[in-house]
Amino acid sequence: MTGTPARARMKDVAALAGVSPKTVSNVVTGTVAVREETRARVEAAMAELDFVPNLNARGLRQGRSGIIALALPDLATAYSAELVHRIVEAAHERGLAVQIEETASEPDREKELLSRARAHLVDGLILNPIRLEDSVVRHADRLPPIVVIGEVEQHRADHVRIDSQQAAADAARHVLERGARRIAVIGGDDDASVATATSRLRLDGVHDALREAGIARDPALEINRLPWSMAAGAEGMREILDRRVAFDAVVAFTDSMAAGALHTLHDHGIDVPGDVIVTGFDDVEFSQFTSPSLTTIAFDRAAFAEATLGLLQSRMDDRTAAPRSLTLSHRVLERASTARTPAGHRP
Repeated sequence: MTGTPARARMKDVAALAGVSPKTVSNVVTGTVAVREETRARVEAAMAELDFVPNLNARGLRQGRSGIIALALPDLATAYSAELVHRIVEAAHERGLAVQIEETASEPDREKELLSRARAHLVDGLILNPIRLEDSVVRHADRLPPIVVIGEVEQHRADHVRIDSQQAAADAARHVLERGARRIAVIGGDDDASVATATSRLRLDGVHDALREAGIARDPALEINRLPWSMAAGAEGMREILDRRVAFDAVVAFTDSMAAGALHTLHDHGIDVPGDVIVTGFDDVEFSQFTSPSLTTIAFDRAAFAEATLGLLQSRMDDRTAAPRSLTLSHRVLERASTARTPAGHRP
């Protein structure tokens, strides 16, 4: 009987291409520049021999798995889907695979990921904790390479974020400039049991803008429902309407909640932007296709992913450097849901 053909080895590729095994290794790993003509010969030999490099074994010898882990609070949201897409793209460009986990309802899953990193099953972690008090970033004695994304303030790990408090203040200023004086807030209130780092900062930002305008906050206009979904936005908007408090603007802390609020307002015959103006947060894809299209806080998610992977790779290469924090810029992206002139009149 004919046996299974032997698997091609690096030295077989080297012999066929007329180069040294070290040159083949340089082509495979990309760690050393190789002339284009030589690279082409090596790649042709690899294809002819059906050579599959054992990158896992090489990674283990270097103490690397080639895998990182990404943990987000809620994978069901449009924002999470778009952020995961960007981070996976940025990771693949660096030759890294991504393991994805959801942590909002199970913060102990961060501990599991930490254990995997310590066992060298993953090389680094990207964590998005919703509360510092629940996160391994606060409690672990020794941290592997970690980048924290989002609003949780900490100084133990590298951090990438946007300024959520400033961004929410900018959203509130935007509706105030268009004549609003009674702002309903969906995503933040005084209930500490459901407060997250994000909800606290964004609510503080709205309060900042109200103070600047000389307007007192009204807790009856503030509500927070978890998880931050379209259903939560619709339910929150219904509850504010049931309270029978006057409002002429809605600032929702995600686009998903803003879309839910738009649905409820439409069901109650309330015109947007004629009767009430509405803003969201995150500029997810569907925000430009709601009716009316949604004014929102926008930031460059591709740049966010690149910054995150850049910090993580630097940390994987050097664990001794001081933690760094990067804050990316944001902007108010105006669409039809706030289409009033600054004087507050409909165009």
